[in-house]
Amino acid sequence: MWKLKIAEGNGDYWLMTTNNHIGRQHWEFDPNAGTPQERAEVERVRQEFTKNRFRTKQSADLLMRMQLRKENPCCPIPPPIKVQENEEITEETVTITLRRAISFYSTIQANDGHWPAESAGPLFFLQPLVMALYVTRSMNTILTPAHQMEIKRYLYNHQNEDGGWGLHVEGHSTIFGSCLSYVALRLLGEGPDDGEDGAMAKGQKWILNHGGAIGIPSWGKFWLTVIGAYEWDGLNPMPPEFWLVPNISPIHPGKMLCYCRLVYMPMSYLYAKRFVGPITGLVQSLRQELYVQPYHGINWNKARNTCAKEDLYYPHPLAQDMLWGFLNNLVEPILKRWPFKSMREKAMKKAMEHVHYEDENSRYMCIGCVEKVLCLIACWVEDPNSDAYKRHLARLPDYFWLAEDGLKMQTFGSQTWDATFAIQAILSSNLAEEYAPTLRKAHEFLKASQVRDNPSGNFIVMYRHMSKGAWTFAMQDHGWQVSDCTAEGLKCTLLFAQMPADVFGEKAETQRFYDAVNVILSLQSPNGGFPAWEPQRAFRWLEKFNPTEFFEDVLIEREYAECTSSAIQALALFKKWHPNYRRKEIESSISRALKYIEDVQEPDGSWYGRWGICYTYGTWFAVEGLVACGKTYQNSSTLRKACQFLLSKQLPDGGWGESYHSSSNEVYTNLKGNKSNLVQTSWALLSLIDAGQAEIDPTPIHHGIRLLINFQERDGDFPQQEMTGAFFMNCTLNYSSYRNIFPIWALGEYRRRVLLESSHWKLMGLSRTRAGISDAPRILLTLPQRNVKWIDDQVLLIMNMKYQINSQIHMRILYWTSLPLIQQDPPIQIQQEARSNVPTSFIAATTQLSFSAAFKTDPAAWKPPLGDARSLVTWCSKAEAK
Repeated sequence: MWKLKIAEGNGDYWLMTTNNHIGRQHWEFDPNAGTPQERAEVERVRQEFTKNRFRTKQSADLLMRMQLRKENPCCPIPPPIKVQENEEITEETVTITLRRAISFYSTIQANDGHWPAESAGPLFFLQPLVMALYVTRSMNTILTPAHQMEIKRYLYNHQNEDGGWGLHVEGHSTIFGSCLSYVALRLLGEGPDDGEDGAMAKGQKWILNHGGAIGIPSWGKFWLTVIGAYEWDGLNPMPPEFWLVPNISPIHPGKMLCYCRLVYMPMSYLYAKRFVGPITGLVQSLRQELYVQPYHGINWNKARNTCAKEDLYYPHPLAQDMLWGFLNNLVEPILKRWPFKSMREKAMKKAMEHVHYEDENSRYMCIGCVEKVLCLIACWVEDPNSDAYKRHLARLPDYFWLAEDGLKMQTFGSQTWDATFAIQAILSSNLAEEYAPTLRKAHEFLKASQVRDNPSGNFIVMYRHMSKGAWTFAMQDHGWQVSDCTAEGLKCTLLFAQMPADVFGEKAETQRFYDAVNVILSLQSPNGGFPAWEPQRAFRWLEKFNPTEFFEDVLIEREYAECTSSAIQALALFKKWHPNYRRKEIESSISRALKYIEDVQEPDGSWYGRWGICYTYGTWFAVEGLVACGKTYQNSSTLRKACQFLLSKQLPDGGWGESYHSSSNEVYTNLKGNKSNLVQTSWALLSLIDAGQAEIDPTPIHHGIRLLINFQERDGDFPQQEMTGAFFMNCTLNYSSYRNIFPIWALGEYRRRVLLESSHWKLMGLSRTRAGISDAPRILLTLPQRNVKWIDDQVLLIMNMKYQINSQIHMRILYWTSLPLIQQDPPIQIQQEARSNVPTSFIAATTQLSFSAAFKTDPAAWKPPLGDARSLVTWCSKAEAK
């Protein structure tokens, strides 16, 4: 039975770590583990997935959930609630649903504080590893029989009904996915006629019926060449000499997107080496099985630019094909001869210097799984007995993930990314104190995951960017700074810094906040937007030379609405509590970022999302960024257009459901059958709530919330549906934690900002849509009785204002008008009375409000004039304006 291991290194000499492996997750097979009942349940869910594999493409990550729920048992929870079509949604209903959801989600938190989860879906991650291990003769050393059985299970489970395999598990069949999967299964010992219902024969038939392996895209050509089932003459050149061109050159690889250059860096080394693995009998057989014509009769020069129509997403412009022809026919023959051969040797050495630098600074994880396997095989080709290769092998388990559909390979994990969203979702519920142990562990994980140093040595020369203070997508050992991960990490640690340390953990040192801000500010582009990993360094026209036929916008770094929004939110929150650090730069950065978000809005009111599907995802981020800058439904036409866009896409059942085709076609496309997706529904609801739609017409929000409530499962989980992650416009990615995080977040915001806030305005005798800062003191002064219950209600109202400046003023009014009650003898213990409804964290935060920071004056000077209502209203108006 497989067991998930957390934050363990097993004393492996070849493993490197900077934080004692916190965040590490890997699976190990123990033949003696589990009871007969547990093994039977595992087998049941596997068979269930296989039976339904053509209808449900994505696994539900059940093996991890089964294990962690057993290790972290939960108290009994109430039964699920169903809300009828015309039934009013009550606070009690939402609160019960939230408690059920958070209780479940807390049980699948790991002991180091993160939430383990699958981050996979593409069908070109795993197969190159099988090929690399076959070539390096490490297959049976690294992949035990249990590993190999689960890999085969995974590949068979994701074979399409037509016999082929797609670019990702939900995609149509492609030559790339089909050839890689067929070859991997053959290398794992499957014969041409093996597999249920002749699966291998069906796969081969699909490949041959679509032109054979000759039409595989360039990455596939590369891997088939490495194992000996294709020829180097059939690839477009990848000369490592590009690393020798002057740094000022616009085509220097150091100016490329980090993912792109770290793919082609080891590729260029292997290309220059013309490395080919041993031509075994199996490889000879593959040469016959993959092509419609005899292998030795193929025109390899013509094959260089041949790509099957099923795979072609980004056709090469004529200028690109002319460049490859020039390099292949004129430049390459020269570089292979003396005296230019010495230049090639120098270029190969330079490429490997960068490979080793990347390996060491990522603790041999590399930036992602594609690059990981390429660097691994390059190190082996350079020296099969090197320490580098051994360290690479030790890190492979970090990439494996087990689920009911088999063993797959992850991008590199989403531990930090998921944790930051999970924290904010739970905090949104106003139930933080009930789940303090969960939040405390998550807080400790975040602090342990922040990168504490820059890359080693002169990192600028190695084309790396500063990383001290950043958060990565996965864990600290990964080492690669990401703008939005850093921003979301900063937001969470800032929020925790306002909460009681004895309950939620000691706050991070202030300097660590400063370090994070430094990273964020360093990444902003001149146009105000934020890229993901590094500052934008190259010209846009370079994208014309993107050699990757199935991706678009991969050659250079670019700005993203999502990253820009995260940066705005983090900087705005930081400025509120640390107003003196780089204030002018932060204000300028926010202003330019705001303009960028407004400028890239689509005509229909949406934003294109690059890292999620698609317009729903991008719009949620953009709205959050705009609201963080003080934009409201009333003062922003941009927000009003965003609301109109979302409302136009709402489905009859109250939800939203957007297909991955939106990303590739750049046109909003509903899911097949107009199905709703709970994650995307949650994104839309969060956007509408934050934009102020509830003040105009809350009915669409009520309908969406009803869908979330009614879809909750008996154990508090939410069902796995279609994948909602995306990258490079044409591929999808599954984040299995999203199905828990975002419904919790949407329900929490709804409870706090629609139900509770509305009820508190009513309590104060005001209309929710018309109440303002000047109204608050009127009602506070005219209430006939001020008691502890009244103070409790007002504190809740202030908390629902989400730390805006008017809530700070309101808190100040509340304090002074309640002072006589507070000073009674004996004094009333307001904090204890309020604790039943208000988290201690909020009370602690509000009692520490610094008006000297907010208004650059002594807090005592802002004591409101209580004797005269007219004076008090005037005072509030001035405070609001200031």
